[in-house]
Amino acid sequence: MTDSPFRNRSVEENLELFENMRLGLYEEGECCLRLKVNMQHPNPCMRDPIAYRIKYHAHPHVGDKWCIYPTYDYTHSLADSIENITHSLCTLEFEIRREIYYWTPDTLGIYKAFEWEYSRLNVSGSVLSKRKIDALIKKGLVSGWNDPRLMTLDGLKRRGYTPEAINNFIDCIGVTRRGNENVVSFNVLENHL
Repeated sequence: MTDSPFRNRSVEENLELFENMRLGLYEEGECCLRLKVNMQHPNPCMRDPIAYRIKYHAHPHVGDKWCIYPTYDYTHSLADSIENITHSLCTLEFEIRREIYYWTPDTLGIYKAFEWEYSRLNVSGSVLSKRKIDALIKKGLVSGWNDPRLMTLDGLKRRGYTPEAINNFIDCIGVTRRGNENVVSFNVLENHL
């Protein structure tokens, strides 16, 4: 809750530093661009959140021409606004970020979607996290997002699950806000097939 010594730099100095970030003159983690919100805010997500950071990772469209990337907290509501999304559905761990989700479009005076959080779907014996599945793919432990051992829609389709079976499963278990620790037995999914 302490102001950064760099918080009150001039607009000109910040633009110069941002251009230097874009040119790749800093290492990852050495420099970032923060939104000036409120360092005394009770919600830590509202304490001058990071909008852009340096990441030396090739972009799928522009390659190595760009090395600064926006953060999810900064772009989530902006992308939803641009795409005229009516409801942004997130899992409960994003509930604390709802204030920054609304703050950005409110500050810019643009359309904002409604954000709603719900419990994560956990199926026994299954990996459902996109990050964990991506790691399995990169390690070569599964063949891709459509590997039938995965609980992705394409993986389930290759395993023989029909859209009706998946929809019936989801209708059966419903949507809750009881926490992300709930686990649905894999047998419930199989029963719907």
